[in-house]
Amino acid sequence: MSRRGIDTLAAIARKEERIILGLMSGTSLDGLDLALCTVNGHGVNSRVELKAFTTAPYEDAFKDHIRAVFAKRTVDLEALTLLNSIIAEKHADLISDALENWRLTAKDVDLIASHGQTVYHAPRSLHGSPDLPNATLQLGDGDHIARRTGIITCSDFRQKHVAAGGEGAPLAAYGDVLLFTDEEHDRVLLNIGGISNLTLVPRKNSAGRAFSTDIGPGNTIMDALAQRDFDRPFDADAEIARGGTVSRVILDSMLQDAFFQLTPPKTTGPEHFSLSWAEQHVTDAGENLSPADLMATLNRLTAETIASAIKALPTDQMEVFVSGGGAHNPLLRRHLSELMPGQQVETTDALGINPDAKEAILFALLANELVAGDAATFDNRLEGAPAITMGKISLPD
Repeated sequence: MSRRGIDTLAAIARKEERIILGLMSGTSLDGLDLALCTVNGHGVNSRVELKAFTTAPYEDAFKDHIRAVFAKRTVDLEALTLLNSIIAEKHADLISDALENWRLTAKDVDLIASHGQTVYHAPRSLHGSPDLPNATLQLGDGDHIARRTGIITCSDFRQKHVAAGGEGAPLAAYGDVLLFTDEEHDRVLLNIGGISNLTLVPRKNSAGRAFSTDIGPGNTIMDALAQRDFDRPFDADAEIARGGTVSRVILDSMLQDAFFQLTPPKTTGPEHFSLSWAEQHVTDAGENLSPADLMATLNRLTAETIASAIKALPTDQMEVFVSGGGAHNPLLRRHLSELMPGQQVETTDALGINPDAKEAILFALLANELVAGDAATFDNRLEGAPAITMGKISLPD
Protein backbone atom coordinates (compact mmCIF):
# COMPACT_ATOMS: atom_id res chain seq x y z
CA MET A 1 0.00 0.00 0.00
CA SER A 2 1.17 3.50 -0.75
CA ARG A 3 1.55 6.08 2.00
CA ARG A 4 -0.91 8.34 0.20
CA GLY A 5 -3.47 5.55 -0.03
CA ILE A 6 -3.12 4.74 3.66
CA ASP A 7 -3.49 8.41 4.58
CA THR A 8 -6.64 8.62 2.45
CA LEU A 9 -8.06 5.52 4.08
CA ALA A 10 -7.28 6.86 7.56
CA ALA A 11 -9.05 10.12 6.74
CA ILE A 12 -12.12 8.19 5.57
CA ALA A 13 -12.09 6.19 8.80
CA ARG A 14 -12.12 9.39 10.86
CA LYS A 15 -15.12 10.89 9.05
CA GLU A 16 -18.44 11.03 10.86
CA GLU A 17 -20.22 10.07 7.66
CA ARG A 18 -19.05 7.99 4.71
CA ILE A 19 -20.45 7.56 1.20
CA ILE A 20 -20.24 3.86 0.34
CA LEU A 21 -21.37 2.10 -2.82
CA GLY A 22 -22.55 -1.42 -1.98
CA LEU A 23 -22.54 -4.06 -4.73
CA MET A 24 -24.36 -7.38 -4.82
CA SER A 25 -24.55 -9.98 -7.57
CA GLY A 26 -26.57 -13.03 -6.59
CA THR A 27 -27.11 -16.53 -7.90
CA SER A 28 -29.96 -15.39 -10.16
CA LEU A 29 -27.39 -13.60 -12.38
CA ASP A 30 -30.01 -11.03 -13.34
CA GLY A 31 -27.63 -8.13 -12.83
CA LEU A 32 -25.55 -6.08 -10.41
CA ASP A 33 -27.32 -4.30 -7.56
CA LEU A 34 -25.70 -0.94 -6.80
CA ALA A 35 -26.75 0.81 -3.58
CA LEU A 36 -25.23 4.23 -2.89
CA CYS A 37 -25.41 4.73 0.86
CA THR A 38 -24.62 7.40 3.38
CA VAL A 39 -23.39 5.62 6.51
CA ASN A 40 -23.17 7.66 9.68
CA GLY A 41 -21.20 6.34 12.66
CA HIS A 42 -20.37 2.69 13.15
CA GLY A 43 -21.33 -0.31 15.26
CA VAL A 44 -24.62 -0.04 17.16
CA ASN A 45 -24.68 3.67 16.33
CA SER A 46 -24.70 3.04 12.58
CA ARG A 47 -27.29 4.89 10.55
CA VAL A 48 -27.75 4.17 6.85
CA GLU A 49 -29.56 6.22 4.23
CA LEU A 50 -29.99 4.92 0.69
CA LYS A 51 -29.19 7.78 -1.67
CA ALA A 52 -29.57 5.94 -4.98
CA PHE A 53 -30.20 2.40 -6.19
CA THR A 54 -30.23 0.54 -9.47
CA THR A 55 -29.89 -2.96 -10.81
CA ALA A 56 -27.68 -2.98 -13.89
CA PRO A 57 -28.70 -5.96 -16.08
CA TYR A 58 -26.16 -8.43 -17.41
CA GLU A 59 -25.91 -9.27 -21.10
CA ASP A 60 -26.38 -12.90 -22.11
CA ALA A 61 -22.72 -13.27 -23.12
CA PHE A 62 -21.56 -12.20 -19.65
CA LYS A 63 -24.01 -14.59 -17.98
CA ASP A 64 -22.68 -17.39 -20.18
CA HIS A 65 -19.13 -16.73 -18.92
CA ILE A 66 -20.34 -17.20 -15.33
CA ARG A 67 -22.59 -20.17 -16.04
CA ALA A 68 -19.63 -21.98 -17.61
CA VAL A 69 -18.18 -22.41 -14.09
CA PHE A 70 -21.07 -21.60 -11.74
CA ALA A 71 -21.78 -24.29 -9.12
CA LYS A 72 -19.85 -26.92 -11.14
CA ARG A 73 -17.32 -29.26 -9.56
CA THR A 74 -15.35 -29.65 -12.80
CA VAL A 75 -14.52 -26.54 -14.83
CA ASP A 76 -12.00 -25.16 -17.30
CA LEU A 77 -9.28 -23.69 -15.06
CA GLU A 78 -8.37 -21.04 -17.62
CA ALA A 79 -11.99 -19.91 -17.86
CA LEU A 80 -12.19 -19.71 -14.06
CA THR A 81 -8.98 -17.68 -13.86
CA LEU A 82 -10.04 -15.25 -16.57
CA LEU A 83 -13.45 -14.80 -14.95
CA ASN A 84 -11.92 -13.18 -11.87
CA SER A 85 -10.81 -10.26 -14.05
CA ILE A 86 -13.80 -10.33 -16.41
CA ILE A 87 -16.28 -9.93 -13.56
CA ALA A 88 -14.26 -7.17 -11.89
CA GLU A 89 -13.92 -5.18 -15.10
CA LYS A 90 -17.61 -5.58 -15.88
CA HIS A 91 -18.61 -4.45 -12.40
CA ALA A 92 -16.23 -1.49 -12.62
CA ASP A 93 -17.81 -0.41 -15.91
CA LEU A 94 -21.31 -0.70 -14.41
CA ILE A 95 -20.17 1.39 -11.44
CA SER A 96 -18.90 4.12 -13.76
CA ASP A 97 -22.17 4.05 -15.72
CA ALA A 98 -24.23 4.33 -12.53
CA LEU A 99 -22.19 7.23 -11.18
CA GLU A 100 -22.55 9.04 -14.48
CA ASN A 101 -26.32 8.50 -14.44
CA TRP A 102 -26.43 9.80 -10.87
CA ARG A 103 -24.29 12.79 -11.92
CA LEU A 104 -21.52 11.82 -9.55
CA THR A 105 -17.79 11.21 -9.93
CA ALA A 106 -15.36 8.88 -8.21
CA LYS A 107 -14.43 11.71 -5.86
CA ASP A 108 -17.97 11.69 -4.48
CA VAL A 109 -17.62 8.11 -3.19
CA ASP A 110 -15.44 7.12 -0.24
CA LEU A 111 -15.57 3.34 -0.63
CA ILE A 112 -16.87 0.57 -2.83
CA ALA A 113 -18.10 -2.56 -1.03
CA SER A 114 -18.07 -5.43 -3.52
CA HIS A 115 -19.52 -8.82 -2.67
CA GLY A 116 -18.32 -10.28 -5.97
CA GLN A 117 -19.94 -13.22 -7.72
CA THR A 118 -20.20 -16.51 -5.88
CA VAL A 119 -19.22 -19.34 -8.22
CA TYR A 120 -18.92 -22.16 -5.69
CA HIS A 121 -19.88 -22.65 -2.06
CA ALA A 122 -18.38 -25.64 -0.25
CA PRO A 123 -19.05 -25.88 3.49
CA ARG A 124 -18.35 -29.22 5.14
CA SER A 125 -22.07 -29.88 5.32
CA LEU A 126 -22.12 -29.99 1.52
CA HIS A 127 -18.76 -31.50 0.53
CA GLY A 128 -19.04 -34.13 3.28
CA SER A 129 -15.31 -34.43 4.04
CA PRO A 130 -14.73 -33.81 7.79
CA ASP A 131 -10.95 -33.53 7.32
CA LEU A 132 -11.33 -30.69 4.79
CA PRO A 133 -12.20 -27.09 5.68
CA ASN A 134 -15.21 -24.95 4.88
CA ALA A 135 -14.67 -22.97 1.69
CA THR A 136 -16.40 -20.52 -0.60
CA LEU A 137 -15.30 -18.69 -3.75
CA GLN A 138 -16.37 -15.27 -4.98
CA LEU A 139 -14.84 -13.79 -8.13
CA GLY A 140 -14.41 -10.16 -9.16
CA ASP A 141 -11.02 -8.95 -7.98
CA GLY A 142 -11.01 -5.82 -5.81
CA ASP A 143 -7.72 -4.51 -7.20
CA HIS A 144 -9.18 -4.42 -10.69
CA ILE A 145 -12.26 -2.53 -9.48
CA ALA A 146 -10.16 -0.03 -7.51
CA ARG A 147 -7.81 0.62 -10.41
CA ARG A 148 -10.58 0.95 -12.98
CA THR A 149 -12.83 3.22 -10.89
CA GLY A 150 -10.25 5.14 -8.86
CA ILE A 151 -12.17 4.33 -5.64
CA ILE A 152 -10.88 2.41 -2.61
CA THR A 153 -12.56 -1.00 -2.78
CA CYS A 154 -13.44 -3.43 0.01
CA SER A 155 -14.10 -6.94 -1.28
CA ASP A 156 -13.92 -10.69 -0.63
CA PHE A 157 -15.86 -10.39 2.64
CA ARG A 158 -16.65 -14.06 3.12
CA GLN A 159 -13.06 -15.33 3.45
CA LYS A 160 -12.52 -13.87 6.94
CA HIS A 161 -15.69 -15.58 8.11
CA VAL A 162 -14.32 -18.93 6.86
CA ALA A 163 -10.88 -18.21 8.34
CA ALA A 164 -12.50 -17.56 11.72
CA GLY A 165 -14.31 -20.88 11.69
CA GLY A 166 -17.55 -19.96 9.92
CA GLU A 167 -18.97 -21.27 6.66
CA GLY A 168 -18.73 -17.96 4.80
CA ALA A 169 -22.52 -17.51 4.80
CA PRO A 170 -24.95 -16.16 5.57
CA LEU A 171 -23.46 -12.85 6.73
CA ALA A 172 -26.73 -10.97 7.15
CA ALA A 173 -26.70 -11.11 10.96
CA TYR A 174 -23.74 -8.72 11.10
CA GLY A 175 -25.71 -5.94 9.47
CA ASP A 176 -29.20 -6.87 10.64
CA VAL A 177 -28.25 -6.73 14.32
CA LEU A 178 -26.86 -3.21 13.87
CA LEU A 179 -29.77 -1.82 11.86
CA PHE A 180 -32.88 -3.62 13.00
CA THR A 181 -32.75 -4.27 16.75
CA ASP A 182 -36.09 -3.17 18.21
CA GLU A 183 -36.99 -2.13 21.74
CA GLU A 184 -40.00 -4.42 22.15
CA HIS A 185 -40.10 -7.12 19.47
CA ASP A 186 -37.86 -9.85 18.15
CA ARG A 187 -37.50 -9.36 14.41
CA VAL A 188 -37.07 -11.88 11.64
CA LEU A 189 -35.35 -10.53 8.52
CA LEU A 190 -36.26 -12.98 5.77
CA ASN A 191 -34.41 -12.80 2.47
CA ILE A 192 -35.71 -14.81 -0.48
CA GLY A 193 -32.96 -14.72 -3.09
CA GLY A 194 -31.56 -17.70 -4.94
CA ILE A 195 -31.29 -19.34 -1.52
CA SER A 196 -33.70 -18.28 1.20
CA ASN A 197 -32.22 -17.25 4.54
CA LEU A 198 -33.26 -15.46 7.68
CA THR A 199 -31.83 -13.53 10.58
CA LEU A 200 -33.42 -13.56 14.02
CA VAL A 201 -32.68 -10.26 15.77
CA PRO A 202 -33.70 -10.40 19.46
CA ARG A 203 -35.30 -7.33 21.01
CA LYS A 204 -33.08 -4.92 22.89
CA ASN A 205 -31.93 -6.08 26.33
CA SER A 206 -32.92 -9.65 25.51
CA ALA A 207 -30.61 -12.41 26.66
CA GLY A 208 -30.84 -13.97 23.20
CA ARG A 209 -28.27 -13.58 20.44
CA ALA A 210 -28.87 -12.80 16.80
CA PHE A 211 -28.18 -15.50 14.26
CA SER A 212 -28.54 -16.07 10.53
CA THR A 213 -29.19 -19.33 8.75
CA ASP A 214 -29.90 -20.51 5.26
CA ILE A 215 -33.29 -22.16 4.92
CA GLY A 216 -33.18 -23.84 1.52
CA PRO A 217 -33.92 -23.05 -2.11
CA GLY A 218 -35.49 -19.67 -2.67
CA ASN A 219 -35.70 -18.77 -6.35
CA THR A 220 -32.68 -20.63 -7.70
CA ILE A 221 -34.40 -23.81 -8.94
CA MET A 222 -37.49 -21.93 -10.13
CA ASP A 223 -35.28 -19.53 -12.09
CA ALA A 224 -33.38 -22.40 -13.71
CA LEU A 225 -36.64 -24.07 -14.73
CA ALA A 226 -38.05 -20.82 -16.14
CA GLN A 227 -34.89 -20.26 -18.18
CA ARG A 228 -34.66 -23.78 -19.57
CA ASP A 229 -38.28 -24.66 -20.30
CA PHE A 230 -39.98 -21.28 -20.75
CA ASP A 231 -37.20 -19.04 -22.09
CA ARG A 232 -37.83 -16.56 -19.25
CA PRO A 233 -35.29 -15.26 -16.73
CA PHE A 234 -37.68 -16.06 -13.86
CA ASP A 235 -41.33 -16.81 -13.17
CA ALA A 236 -42.61 -13.23 -13.14
CA ASP A 237 -45.74 -12.79 -11.00
CA ALA A 238 -45.73 -16.60 -10.53
CA GLU A 239 -47.54 -16.89 -13.85
CA ILE A 240 -46.09 -20.33 -14.58
CA ALA A 241 -46.56 -21.68 -11.06
CA ARG A 242 -50.17 -20.48 -10.93
CA GLY A 243 -50.85 -22.54 -14.07
CA GLY A 244 -49.56 -25.74 -12.46
CA THR A 245 -50.62 -28.11 -9.70
CA VAL A 246 -48.54 -28.94 -6.63
CA SER A 247 -47.48 -32.59 -6.41
CA ARG A 248 -47.69 -33.53 -2.75
CA VAL A 249 -45.77 -36.74 -3.43
CA ILE A 250 -42.81 -34.89 -4.95
CA LEU A 251 -42.97 -32.12 -2.36
CA ASP A 252 -42.87 -34.57 0.54
CA SER A 253 -39.94 -36.35 -1.09
CA MET A 254 -38.02 -33.07 -1.42
CA LEU A 255 -38.74 -32.18 2.19
CA GLN A 256 -36.91 -35.33 3.29
CA ASP A 257 -33.61 -33.92 2.04
CA ALA A 258 -30.91 -34.19 4.69
CA PHE A 259 -30.24 -30.43 4.66
CA PHE A 260 -33.68 -29.69 6.06
CA GLN A 261 -32.94 -31.98 9.00
CA LEU A 262 -29.78 -30.09 10.01
CA THR A 263 -29.90 -27.80 13.03
CA PRO A 264 -29.41 -24.10 12.19
CA PRO A 265 -27.31 -22.12 11.65
CA LYS A 266 -26.43 -23.85 8.37
CA THR A 267 -25.59 -22.88 4.81
CA THR A 268 -26.25 -24.28 1.37
CA GLY A 269 -26.26 -23.24 -2.28
CA PRO A 270 -27.20 -24.14 -5.85
CA GLU A 271 -24.36 -26.68 -5.77
CA HIS A 272 -26.87 -28.82 -3.87
CA PHE A 273 -30.30 -27.36 -4.63
CA SER A 274 -30.25 -27.48 -8.43
CA LEU A 275 -32.75 -28.28 -11.17
CA SER A 276 -31.21 -31.73 -11.50
CA TRP A 277 -31.80 -32.25 -7.75
CA ALA A 278 -35.49 -31.48 -8.23
CA GLU A 279 -35.84 -33.66 -11.30
CA GLN A 280 -34.18 -36.58 -9.53
CA HIS A 281 -37.02 -36.52 -7.01
CA VAL A 282 -39.52 -36.64 -9.88
CA THR A 283 -37.68 -39.56 -11.48
CA ASP A 284 -37.36 -41.48 -8.23
CA ALA A 285 -41.09 -41.13 -7.55
CA GLY A 286 -42.03 -42.23 -11.06
CA GLU A 287 -44.27 -39.18 -11.40
CA ASN A 288 -45.20 -37.49 -14.67
CA LEU A 289 -44.97 -33.78 -13.90
CA SER A 290 -45.37 -31.02 -16.44
CA PRO A 291 -42.91 -28.10 -16.18
CA ALA A 292 -45.73 -25.94 -14.80
CA ASP A 293 -46.55 -28.57 -12.15
CA LEU A 294 -42.89 -28.72 -11.17
CA MET A 295 -42.81 -24.92 -10.89
CA ALA A 296 -45.88 -24.96 -8.67
CA THR A 297 -44.31 -27.64 -6.49
CA LEU A 298 -41.03 -25.72 -6.19
CA ASN A 299 -42.89 -22.55 -5.24
CA ARG A 300 -44.67 -24.43 -2.47
CA LEU A 301 -41.37 -26.03 -1.37
CA THR A 302 -39.84 -22.60 -0.83
CA ALA A 303 -42.88 -21.46 1.16
CA GLU A 304 -43.12 -24.58 3.35
CA THR A 305 -39.42 -24.61 4.25
CA ILE A 306 -39.53 -20.90 5.12
CA ALA A 307 -42.66 -21.25 7.24
CA SER A 308 -41.21 -24.27 9.04
CA ALA A 309 -37.96 -22.42 9.79
CA ILE A 310 -39.78 -19.36 11.14
CA LYS A 311 -42.14 -21.41 13.31
CA ALA A 312 -39.15 -23.19 14.87
CA LEU A 313 -37.53 -19.95 16.05
CA PRO A 314 -37.26 -19.43 19.82
CA THR A 315 -39.45 -16.34 20.02
CA ASP A 316 -43.02 -15.40 20.86
CA GLN A 317 -42.94 -11.67 20.00
CA MET A 318 -41.99 -11.79 16.37
CA GLU A 319 -42.18 -9.29 13.52
CA VAL A 320 -41.30 -10.63 10.05
CA PHE A 321 -39.88 -8.50 7.25
CA VAL A 322 -39.01 -9.87 3.81
CA SER A 323 -36.59 -8.76 1.09
CA GLY A 324 -35.12 -10.21 -2.09
CA GLY A 325 -36.66 -11.24 -5.39
CA GLY A 326 -39.07 -13.67 -3.76
CA ALA A 327 -40.76 -10.76 -2.00
CA HIS A 328 -42.31 -9.93 -5.40
CA ASN A 329 -43.73 -13.44 -5.98
CA PRO A 330 -47.47 -13.20 -5.22
CA LEU A 331 -48.06 -16.96 -5.04
CA LEU A 332 -45.14 -17.44 -2.66
CA ARG A 333 -46.42 -14.62 -0.44
CA ARG A 334 -49.91 -16.18 -0.49
CA HIS A 335 -48.53 -19.57 0.51
CA LEU A 336 -46.66 -17.95 3.41
CA SER A 337 -49.86 -16.26 4.61
CA GLU A 338 -51.69 -19.59 4.52
CA LEU A 339 -48.90 -21.43 6.33
CA MET A 340 -48.44 -18.76 9.02
CA PRO A 341 -51.98 -17.54 9.78
CA GLY A 342 -52.02 -14.44 11.91
CA GLN A 343 -48.37 -13.67 11.24
CA GLN A 344 -48.03 -10.43 9.31
CA VAL A 345 -45.18 -10.41 6.80
CA GLU A 346 -44.14 -6.99 5.51
CA THR A 347 -41.34 -6.00 3.19
CA THR A 348 -38.36 -4.14 4.65
CA ASP A 349 -39.87 -0.96 3.17
CA ALA A 350 -41.67 -0.80 6.52
CA LEU A 351 -38.24 -0.38 8.16
CA GLY A 352 -37.07 2.23 5.67
CA ILE A 353 -34.94 -0.19 3.64
CA ASN A 354 -35.64 -0.93 -0.03
CA PRO A 355 -36.15 -4.73 -0.13
CA ASP A 356 -34.37 -5.02 -3.47
CA ALA A 357 -31.36 -3.07 -2.19
CA LYS A 358 -31.05 -4.70 1.23
CA GLU A 359 -28.19 -7.09 0.45
CA ALA A 360 -26.14 -4.42 -1.30
CA ILE A 361 -26.76 -2.11 1.67
CA LEU A 362 -25.55 -4.89 3.97
CA PHE A 363 -22.16 -5.00 2.26
CA ALA A 364 -21.87 -1.23 2.42
CA LEU A 365 -22.38 -1.59 6.16
CA LEU A 366 -19.76 -4.36 6.41
CA ALA A 367 -17.27 -2.14 4.58
CA ASN A 368 -18.03 0.65 7.03
CA GLU A 369 -17.30 -1.69 9.94
CA LEU A 370 -14.05 -2.82 8.30
CA VAL A 371 -12.78 0.72 7.94
CA ALA A 372 -14.26 2.49 10.97
CA GLY A 373 -15.70 -0.19 13.26
CA ASP A 374 -14.49 -2.64 15.87
CA ALA A 375 -14.93 -6.41 15.89
CA ALA A 376 -15.75 -6.18 19.60
CA THR A 377 -19.11 -4.71 18.55
CA PHE A 378 -20.21 -8.25 17.77
CA ASP A 379 -18.97 -9.84 21.01
CA ASN A 380 -21.84 -11.79 22.61
CA ARG A 381 -24.30 -10.44 20.04
CA LEU A 382 -24.21 -13.24 17.47
CA GLU A 383 -24.91 -16.95 17.89
CA GLY A 384 -22.63 -19.31 16.01
CA ALA A 385 -20.79 -16.50 14.21
CA PRO A 386 -17.29 -15.17 14.94
CA ALA A 387 -16.88 -11.61 16.24
CA ILE A 388 -14.92 -10.16 13.31
CA THR A 389 -14.85 -7.44 10.71
CA MET A 390 -14.64 -8.65 7.13
CA GLY A 391 -13.21 -7.66 3.77
CA LYS A 392 -9.94 -6.93 1.99
CA ILE A 393 -8.93 -3.40 1.02
CA SER A 394 -7.68 -2.46 -2.46
CA LEU A 395 -6.24 0.97 -3.13
CA PRO A 396 -6.38 2.56 -6.59
CA ASP A 397 -2.69 3.58 -6.57
